Amino acid sequence: MATVLAIETSCDETAVAIVNNRKVCSSIVASQIPVHQQYGGVVPEVASRQHLETINGAIAIALEQAEIDWNKIDGIAATCAPGLVGALLVGLTAAKTLAMVHHKPFLGVHHLEGHIYATYLSEPTLEPPFLSLLVSGGHTSLICVKDCGDYETLGETRDDAAGEAFDKVARLLCLGYPGGPAIDKLAKQGNPQAFILPEGKISLPDGGYHRYDASFSGLKTAVLRLVQQFEKDGQSLPTADVAASFQETVARSLTKRVITCALDYGFSTIAIGGGVAANSGLRQHLQKAAQTHNLRVLFPPLKFCTDNAAMIGCAAADHLNRGHTSPLTLGVHSRLALTQVMDLYQLVTH
Repeated sequence: MATVLAIETSCDETAVAIVNNRKVCSSIVASQIPVHQQYGGVVPEVASRQHLETINGAIAIALEQAEIDWNKIDGIAATCAPGLVGALLVGLTAAKTLAMVHHKPFLGVHHLEGHIYATYLSEPTLEPPFLSLLVSGGHTSLICVKDCGDYETLGETRDDAAGEAFDKVARLLCLGYPGGPAIDKLAKQGNPQAFILPEGKISLPDGGYHRYDASFSGLKTAVLRLVQQFEKDGQSLPTADVAASFQETVARSLTKRVITCALDYGFSTIAIGGGVAANSGLRQHLQKAAQTHNLRVLFPPLKFCTDNAAMIGCAAADHLNRGHTSPLTLGVHSRLALTQVMDLYQLVTH
């Protein structure tokens, strides 16, 4: 079973981990949230510079915590897509350099495949096929997981990702950045039934609605109009109630689509990945609905919901065990469909 040193720098976390198959030997995450809070969101150039300053120290600490030397490491991996190009380049360059210096195979990993593999870290006996809901700041997708590197997209958001909607609504409510945790915390104090907000259904050309696709831009606009109406009437905004109603609508919308998809395709297991998987409202809705339909729903531990290198290492270890490696000429991609994962690899034959 392969032991991999993995690097994740796709956005605003500098992360390094050492993973043996599905076991985490060490996991270091240096968050940049305090740096970006003053701007109200991630500034790509600032993120890249922070990665440059942090990466070497994070690698050293990961090796120290794992109590492992380079002889025991079988491969070096880094996220190569999708993400901020400058940020991705820092991690990819570091990984390629380590691979060349220590004569190890190099693997470029798809960020979303990493989020799928986050569930394996807490459920090491999990095997495909299963349904994966990926919900993060940049992505909201329903994925049929067939095998390592073999995925089919069954549903997705047509506009804003769920995490993006959380950030935008948090800004409207003056809750700061990042929006997800702030709304989740405030929602616990509010009434989720206070305001009826649109779920964002996608109409089909021949009538009816798409069973799996979602939309969150209309929901965000509805919150904006609500805020403007309170301002116009000179009333104080019941922020907690708005936050609770918004979170309830997102959780209900996602749960409805996930359960429908699982039942339609005959999946018995649903795995959730991405930053929004940490949301308490979504967890409660999905667990309750899954129980009703006798489905198994799996959430990674909170530390593996947000961006981390352990999930990247877990995915890389599986690929390496199957003889997949990446060429050192591999570049970074700001966008790359999950269905194109195998374009990142070549099969090594002995």
